[in-house]
Amino acid sequence: MSVGIRGDGVAARCCAHLLGEAGFRVSFESGSRPRVPAIMLGDAAQQLIRDIFERDHLFRGLPKITRRMVAWGTHPPVELDHSAVMVSEEFLLESLGPVPDHKGDADWTIRAAPPLAASAHRFGSRMAVPMAVELKAAAQPDACWVESVEDGWLFLLPGWLLAVGERPLEKSRLVKEQIARVDSATGAFPASPRMAAPLGGAGWIACGSAAMAFDPLCGDGTAHAVREAILASAVIRAIARGEEPGPLLAHYEARLTAGFEKHLAQCRGFYASGGSGAWWTAEAEAVERGLAWCGRKLKDHGPFRYRLNGLELSGLE
Repeated sequence: MSVGIRGDGVAARCCAHLLGEAGFRVSFESGSRPRVPAIMLGDAAQQLIRDIFERDHLFRGLPKITRRMVAWGTHPPVELDHSAVMVSEEFLLESLGPVPDHKGDADWTIRAAPPLAASAHRFGSRMAVPMAVELKAAAQPDACWVESVEDGWLFLLPGWLLAVGERPLEKSRLVKEQIARVDSATGAFPASPRMAAPLGGAGWIACGSAAMAFDPLCGDGTAHAVREAILASAVIRAIARGEEPGPLLAHYEARLTAGFEKHLAQCRGFYASGGSGAWWTAEAEAVERGLAWCGRKLKDHGPFRYRLNGLELSGLE
């Protein structure tokens, strides 16, 4: 079976690797979105990627984040232990190796980059603006900073700042004190969670940013994209061995919806406690609408139909 993959982000690269290793003929149609300048990968995400690509050396020598400074809501700033590495998306993708150069028609298509394959359901209206920054000499180079303000929040990494909301840096009491210089913004992108529906149809399945987008505040988007790729690849493998596509696609959508619901539940805690103004209230209400939407979809799907054993799907009795 031949598989075409639209997109060349992490989800697309993982799908290509997993299916190529299983003997599928894989072709690529690259996307055109800008690369994310800075990604923070926790220990679990690092190990997941290392396991898929069987490269133990991945992420060695990268800048490490060992602590997180948090000023959230009305609470005083606190220091928390953290364990992650910081990497640009471009460097990450280069580390995963080249994409296949096969061309031609495909039996199935994995849509792993916009434009979306279906209707998008977005829960919130917040926008994020990344900016290059220079930290003060006294700022801790192994730390990141997270702060909520009256109408938004800030996430600071060494070299990069993500600002969400209405000019949040002007109202900062923690993050602003770490920054010596802010360069011009590099554009803006939606920061609220989004999910497409449906996630599959005749001859196609959505994955990665064509399927879902996560709030960067929770910091789990890359790990989610990898897990989506594992499941999407398992669906393709099951179809190739003769399983009916309909039930497999329904299971895939149910599993991703459950993961999206879990992400929204995490968002609920942040947006319910970040502030009490109109901006926070509106975004928290959007999260609640998302949770209700997921609940309805999961009720319609019913029980899960398959179990993932390694890289293969098997039916449940």
